Amino acid sequence: MAMLWCTLHVKNLDASIKFYETFVGLSVNRRFESRPGIEIAFLGDGETQLELIDAGDGDTFPVSDQISIGFSVDSVDDKIKQLKEAGIEIYKEPVQPNPHIRFFYIKDPNGISIQFAQQM
Repeated sequence: MAMLWCTLHVKNLDASIKFYETFVGLSVNRRFESRPGIEIAFLGDGETQLELIDAGDGDTFPVSDQISIGFSVDSVDDKIKQLKEAGIEIYKEPVQPNPHIRFFYIKDPNGISIQFAQQM
């Protein structure tokens, strides 16, 4: 069984798309209005995609700090530099819990934890 997508209910679709394009490197492959007032965008080129839903009411579902979305990077240090230059706050500083991985967290425009991980 393949995972198709992860769905996020967002406050502002344009701001969320800009964040995921700029800082994660995902691109929009589909964007449409599912019914009046509800707009959906799918991002990503691979098998698993990110689905963003904007119901136009500015609300999101509650998100626990125990939930995060992880993305692979070539260099944690380079990604941190890019984010800091753009004024993005590092939510949890880099850690390396074992010799094989190093990672850190930021928050997306909706307060969702985004993890950037470097395989060592």
